[in-house]
Amino acid sequence: MAWTKPRVDLCYACLPGGPFDAPPCRACGSPAYFSQGLCERCHPGAPLYPGSCVGCLAFGVYRGNSWLCWTCRWWRQHYPVGGCLYCDRTSAINGEGACRLCWENARRVQEIGRAVDLGQANRHGQQLYLANNQYDVTGAKRRRIAKERQQRRLQTPAPALTIVGWRQLLLFRMPPHQGAVKKRALTQDSPLLRYCNQALREHSARHSWSKRLINGVAHTIKLLEVLQETPGAKIRASDVLASARYGATVVSTLEILDAAGVLEDDRILAVERYFARHTAGLPTGMADQLQLWFDTMLQGSDQVPRRRPRHVQTIHMHILGMAPIWQAWAAQGHESFAEITTHDVRKALPVRGATRLFAEQGLRSLFTVLKANKRIFTNPTRAMSPTPTNTTIPLPLDTQKIRDGLNSPDAASALAVALVAFHALTGPQIQALTLTDITDGKLTLAHRTIPLAGPVKSRLTAYLDHRARTWPNTLNPHLFISRKTAPRTRPVGTQFPWTTLDVTPRALRDDRILQEIHATGGDVRRLCDFFGLGIDAALRYTTAPERPLPTR
Repeated sequence: MAWTKPRVDLCYACLPGGPFDAPPCRACGSPAYFSQGLCERCHPGAPLYPGSCVGCLAFGVYRGNSWLCWTCRWWRQHYPVGGCLYCDRTSAINGEGACRLCWENARRVQEIGRAVDLGQANRHGQQLYLANNQYDVTGAKRRRIAKERQQRRLQTPAPALTIVGWRQLLLFRMPPHQGAVKKRALTQDSPLLRYCNQALREHSARHSWSKRLINGVAHTIKLLEVLQETPGAKIRASDVLASARYGATVVSTLEILDAAGVLEDDRILAVERYFARHTAGLPTGMADQLQLWFDTMLQGSDQVPRRRPRHVQTIHMHILGMAPIWQAWAAQGHESFAEITTHDVRKALPVRGATRLFAEQGLRSLFTVLKANKRIFTNPTRAMSPTPTNTTIPLPLDTQKIRDGLNSPDAASALAVALVAFHALTGPQIQALTLTDITDGKLTLAHRTIPLAGPVKSRLTAYLDHRARTWPNTLNPHLFISRKTAPRTRPVGTQFPWTTLDVTPRALRDDRILQEIHATGGDVRRLCDFFGLGIDAALRYTTAPERPLPTR
């Protein structure tokens, strides 16, 4: 503001006829003019005018910080205001009954190895000091030093680690004490952590991991080295999973060990354990043939006859239906499936129910694989007519449940319900959606392009804003992410975000298709084009009862 008489509420740059150069400060000659001929450090009303701290009387604080130094601001938030026992001032008092000034004086004259003597240190008065200079470095300098240290760690090559190719066999296994393991992991030096440190820093910086997650992974690596039976060997994935009992961070640690090249993945699928449990005790011929079928179903076959791998749930259901049958055949004295006839298959199948379907489909798959690999002479299930499956009738949903899902306060839940309720997406399609699948208001699924409805666009905008605010630096390409998948690139689980809703994606999809079949008068071809259904699947909805019209 210009220093004129009478008063002018304009700065020199805005004066009529200007701009004019501001005069220097009358007190110090600084060009940083503020008001009344003084600069922003000499004028008592300026934000940078220095003064004394009201808590510890240290000089060098500003009006913008309420005339408090950094440490006194913390003291005001954690300690009550009262009278100091040593200087009788009214200020924030700690548990010893001392204010910040008396405490700093006692701490300054404290002898190494002795407790703070507040009475002796403040008997003859207090020594004042400059604000925010009691410690070695400031917060900004600490952050700069930490950043430079991290950059040096990233540029420094990882120390060499010799991986041994043998493992020490154990005479017996005795679980160690949890407290001893944790204490040793905190105090013991870890060559494995030094070797994995570069991979940890690079991976965490690329995926924007939090400091807490980085520290958790580092602590888990130290735990694994303490628990390692053979020092220098690769870490088994099963050992990482077992370290969860010590509070370890399992999934992120597996990623770091894999990136560093020290992970031995010995994990066994649940269906493999299930298969091994139900084939134990069978004759050698049967066991070998079942193992061939299981490997072909799980991994597929690239040799003639070629075969695609099947889903693990399909394999599990086949084993569930066939296990009692092949165990009964083994008890009857059969040594191989080549001895089984069509009469034996029909006699062994259950009379009715879902178990008959599982057993029949499993036996057809088993004998087809064995015949293709020339392990049996004939396929006994080839002459059998398939049992018809029981089809369910889709039913409409309560409209209020759909409204509640669309108006959910959770942005992810509202968007998922809208995608299924308006465009009949399936649960796996919701999981696999990526950000690049939606462009210009259109959703691309395989060979279909779906123009998004208006309510879906509004909920998509709200969810994308929530996603950008919550995880601004995530590299996960999927549309739906959660707290667990944000620092990674894998999709969400099958239950996300349906656990908090009163509807399921299957029931919601059936309701949408039923609405379309009733609106078009039973046009099956339109269902196939709109929702990517086959003819048999579309005909299932034509037998459903008509949905009643909504009442006002």
